[in-house]
Amino acid sequence: MPKAKYTPAKRQRRKKVLKKAKGYFLGRSKLYKKARETVRRAMVYAYRDRKVIKREMRALWVIRINAACRQCGITYSKFINGLKKLKIELDRKILSDMAINDQPAFTKLVEEVSKSK
Repeated sequence: MPKAKYTPAKRQRRKKVLKKAKGYFLGRSKLYKKARETVRRAMVYAYRDRKVIKREMRALWVIRINAACRQCGITYSKFINGLKKLKIELDRKILSDMAINDQPAFTKLVEEVSKSK
């Protein structure tokens, strides 16, 4: 009796990989071996970049807060230090949003920090 090469489980595994490789260039989307390598690498990048995007967003928020602070005549570090001393617990995401969308409230916050020195 001949050896069964393509069992249902193996076929499903292959189909799953090829489905993830849809849209890749040339053989990377058609040939199982190439697709498997490419999909594995893509998954590694996806995992890594889920962490990187958090880093990049925090850096963007800091840049925005710093720009808004400097318009009000204070540095970012003094502003954040002042917020901690006043026990105002607003995270950088909210502060960044305030700096962009609610300028008067952000200015008032900066004034509070400046007074507390």
